[in-house]
Amino acid sequence: MTANRHGSSLFDGVDRWTVLLYLLIVAAGWLSITAASFDESAASIFSFSHFYMKQIVWIGVAWIFALFVLLLDVRFYHMFAYPAYLAGIVLLVAALLFGREVNGAKAWFEFGSFRVQPVEFAKIATALAIARLMSEYSFSITRLGDLVRIGLLICIPLGIIVLQNDTGSGIVLGSFLFVLYREGLNKWLCIPILLVVALFIASFLLSPMTLLVSLILICTGSEIAISGAVRSRIVFLAAVFLAAILLTLLLALPTHGAVDLYHALLAVSVAAAAGAGIYAYRNRLSESMIAIGIFLGSLVFLPTTDYLFESVLQPHQRERILSFLGIVNDPSGADFNVNQAKIAIGSGGLFGKGFLQGTQIKYGFVPERHTDFIFCTVGEEWGFVGTMTILVLLCLLILRLMRMGERQEEPFGRIYCYCVASILLFHVLVNIGMTVGLVPVMGIPLPFMSYGGSSLIAFTILLFIAIRLDASTRQFSFNKYRH
Repeated sequence: MTANRHGSSLFDGVDRWTVLLYLLIVAAGWLSITAASFDESAASIFSFSHFYMKQIVWIGVAWIFALFVLLLDVRFYHMFAYPAYLAGIVLLVAALLFGREVNGAKAWFEFGSFRVQPVEFAKIATALAIARLMSEYSFSITRLGDLVRIGLLICIPLGIIVLQNDTGSGIVLGSFLFVLYREGLNKWLCIPILLVVALFIASFLLSPMTLLVSLILICTGSEIAISGAVRSRIVFLAAVFLAAILLTLLLALPTHGAVDLYHALLAVSVAAAAGAGIYAYRNRLSESMIAIGIFLGSLVFLPTTDYLFESVLQPHQRERILSFLGIVNDPSGADFNVNQAKIAIGSGGLFGKGFLQGTQIKYGFVPERHTDFIFCTVGEEWGFVGTMTILVLLCLLILRLMRMGERQEEPFGRIYCYCVASILLFHVLVNIGMTVGLVPVMGIPLPFMSYGGSSLIAFTILLFIAIRLDASTRQFSFNKYRH
């Protein structure tokens, strides 16, 4: 083993618990892939035509990359963060222009029988670039210009990924919002992003009038929470609704009923919000201005939801959303994957049916059972105990990354560790959530467990960069204590 000039191993300081968790999850993933793709009638079970044999190769390659990452000087990741980001953008654009289309997404490079998905490596580059930018001495999370720079770092690859029709992978970049919040982002700036998601979903379930009234009540309630002035805000709210009713009655005859209560309430609420905004600006009520801005922004966003749904999303994505919301019920179509996944997981019971004994998996009732729906294999063959064990391992790994981030002495390492934790958390929540029907199906792999070379290698590099940064901090602290 190579030693440095102080006589200590280059691997001193490596968090062995994190490495152990990684190895356990990878091993569990390989066993699940084996169970999902094992063919008893095959001439040779050791043929590299099997997914589980290919995965062994990818595991070996991933470990080589992990070793290489640990051997690199820690300053390399800081120095080459921006070049790596630019390289990631170039790869995404190249995949968009010249890549191969798989499942409707033009996001792959194909080399013979091997495929590479650049978006997996673009996540690493984006995390490094965010850590580099936010660790600059002059950076401030409260400065608008710096927030715009961070927004561009995230939105540029996100936009390219959406153009590739790989919306699920693009949404993963939204997980960096947790990192910004950890670094001091004002909670009021997080609310608009969450509100956009809520409005997009609510627009399918509620009428325009119900949405408008809900927005008015929510924003007024937030104003009451901020100012504490309950009586004045209730009077203001009553005045808005009364003015809308009077306006509807006054315009009923001249417009022959063209202006209904909804449009009257919309006009009155916009005028009232504008007036309240001027008052808040003159009195420097910044939090009230944010609440008013959210309300007006929501009114602008609502008419665009239909366009986003019809023009941006692919037909299969629209079907999945409508199926998830219960608007469309198609057991043999959009609902098929999720229904079969639930059956497989439920049939596992407490301890599962045993390795290679899962009938739903063995006979192919669950599509994509070795990739996006690998968690079904765990549920059917290992049961509730097995699924909880995997969840605990994944949660421990994420918590370990957060702990590593907190003990970093440099902002770069802390921010990067939280970026990795956020990406893994988002993948775990969405993948398992879509498997059990809690979120729409997005085609996002389960970290370290789903079959695929690109995802396994990329997740391994992503994790071991964090381990390397943490090891450097622990080595420095040990040497400082020793001397």
